[in-house]
Amino acid sequence: MKYCPKCKKNYTEETVKFCRKDGTRLIDELLESSRTLPLPKFPKNDELSTHLFPATHSIAVLPFANMTADAENEYFCDGLAEELLNALAKIEGLKVAARTSAFSFKGKNVNVSEIGKVLNVNAVLEGSVRKADKRLRVVVQLVNATNGYYIWSERYDREIKDIFDVQDEITLAVVDVLKVKMLGKRKSVVLKRYTDNIKAYGLYLKGRFYYNKYTAEGWRTGIEYFKKAIKIEPQFAPAFTGIAVCLGALWYFGFSAPHEIVPKWKAAASRALEIDNDLAEAHFTMASILFFYEWNWKEAEREIKRAIELNPNSVNAYWRYGMFLASREQFEQAIKYGRQAVELDPLSLVANFFMEWIYWYAERFDDALEQINKMIEIEPNFSLAYWQMGTILVAKGMFEEGIAAYQKALALDNSHIVLSFLGVTYGTSGKQNEALEVLNQLLEMKKHQYVPAINIARVYSGLGETDKAFEWLEKAVEERNGELVYLNIETKVGTGDVWGRSVRQDPRLPDLLRRVGLTQ
Repeated sequence: MKYCPKCKKNYTEETVKFCRKDGTRLIDELLESSRTLPLPKFPKNDELSTHLFPATHSIAVLPFANMTADAENEYFCDGLAEELLNALAKIEGLKVAARTSAFSFKGKNVNVSEIGKVLNVNAVLEGSVRKADKRLRVVVQLVNATNGYYIWSERYDREIKDIFDVQDEITLAVVDVLKVKMLGKRKSVVLKRYTDNIKAYGLYLKGRFYYNKYTAEGWRTGIEYFKKAIKIEPQFAPAFTGIAVCLGALWYFGFSAPHEIVPKWKAAASRALEIDNDLAEAHFTMASILFFYEWNWKEAEREIKRAIELNPNSVNAYWRYGMFLASREQFEQAIKYGRQAVELDPLSLVANFFMEWIYWYAERFDDALEQINKMIEIEPNFSLAYWQMGTILVAKGMFEEGIAAYQKALALDNSHIVLSFLGVTYGTSGKQNEALEVLNQLLEMKKHQYVPAINIARVYSGLGETDKAFEWLEKAVEERNGELVYLNIETKVGTGDVWGRSVRQDPRLPDLLRRVGLTQ
């Protein structure tokens, strides 16, 4: 006997894993009573237990503590730790926990051993920074995450202008202590300096600080700081990359129309690569442009593979490659790369979100629901988790439950893409009036902000207005909407009623897919 811990409904079928009402994972009463399998705080897929990276060379870099009273120095402390993390991440054979997961422990009194277990690393680098006038004190400790003992520690008392030397010394010391081999060109890439100007560097760190807030306002502010850094140091390649990733985020999350933002996005990424062709972040942001906007599949794959080669710990490159492979319906490989992203960044909502999305496209709905529950455990108010819960429940034929999940997502964040999924579900489940209401909402929103044409097409398809749906799909092609790269999957029955049956069966669909570079 199994039961849902949320609604208390009982299930006798052995094959059922999730509640049909709310998608919660069922609990086996026998196992629960014996307490032989307590649920961990952050459960992992069994298949991830045979780690994709050797645990002997693994590290997490925690945010450095700000030892001054000035909160303005917070960006510098975070930036120093992130720069060290990024340098170590470029070393082949060293698994480095990603920033999102490592920085989630900021300001929390958590035992190092617990951090090691959650992030699946055996060493943790922590530190503190004190700034006074032109002087700087950085204290760092490398701690064994298994037993909590210090492996190595050092104090650096220098002038602020020597911060670049301090970063290099810390990086080399960690590499030496962990016995990681770093020879030839790889060493020059890891230790490469892009500026000796401390003011430009400080502006760059502020740009990264605002980028990592992961909000539209943060991305726009980050761009301004990156521009200021470039004005001082015109060859500062990472600052050009910073502009590119901020512009890409503004486009990806629907804050700007593609034609308005992509030329600036591509120009920034191209300039970064002109200055330094070994910047992994610039390669994967260029891959996004080639994939989502130019539909240049061959070059997009080449760029993303290059990013992974340059930075074997790049979480963003792994999940992007997973989504690329999913769009080509190479699901086994897509799942592999999605899992690598999650293992490197287990507490990242973004990595877990795209892992779930890959499972959805691969029609592994139970795995997708498990991934959704992980996201909700990490952040109970993560709206995208409830959006994806809606897609899975609808795919399983649970329309009322799916609609409720979409409504919860919209209550947390009134997103036009979620609204379109709600609209098409209303239409395909016979709720025509509700679907029309959603359509009118989207058309009204479009008068005041950018709403992708594909979202309006989706609702028309649910209403069975096929000609209107294709009229708006043609507009989506004209604006080169990035969601079109998944249209071949989303118009197949297995992913549920994301599109109305009339669109899925229309003879115009194959030609439209061909123009995007897809086939049914």
